[in-house]
Amino acid sequence: MTVSNPPESPGEKETGRLEAFSDGVFSIAMTLLVLELQLPKPSAPTTAASVWQGLANLWPSYFAFVTSFFTVLIMWVNHHGIFRLIRRTNARLMFANGFLLLLVTVVPFPTALVATYLKTPAAGAVCTVYSGTFVIASIAYTLVLVFASSGGHLLVPNSSREVKRKLRDCYLVGLPLYTLATAVASFIPALSLLICSGLWIYWCFASVER
Repeated sequence: MTVSNPPESPGEKETGRLEAFSDGVFSIAMTLLVLELQLPKPSAPTTAASVWQGLANLWPSYFAFVTSFFTVLIMWVNHHGIFRLIRRTNARLMFANGFLLLLVTVVPFPTALVATYLKTPAAGAVCTVYSGTFVIASIAYTLVLVFASSGGHLLVPNSSREVKRKLRDCYLVGLPLYTLATAVASFIPALSLLICSGLWIYWCFASVER
């Protein structure tokens, strides 16, 4: 006897497993970022002043952690917003989403580079790697949106306009500014990191307003 599945209703979503898997990857990546917060090296003699000075010297680690954490948080918020508009999946969308998750899991690595080398002559190189990671992540987001909207049959009804707006945000805000941050990183590392930080601050306010 063959048991057939009930027909899918027009508004039924089948992205639950993909979203749950993605949420797990995001949460692990955000948790791993805290590993870059190192204890200050003990000095002789160890005093309260030396500990405070050691903590102050670790400011690149704090800066990299906060910027990366909130950037990944915004990526998760945007990912959640995208999948609110998607009701079905296909192989192309799942691979595009997998590519995006690959970039999410990579974020702790350039974060560690910035935390370790920002105060050295290699600052330009590590900032290039850091901002370049988010260039590729922006491209991955664009692919998810393009594959989700292709043909319109994967989308929740009447969501095409919202998808187009999100694509416009990728094209006009995220990708160009991350590319600019990558281009200037070798010459002005501080400006590159300022652009990266400015983007997550902008998206925090933009997400709340929506």
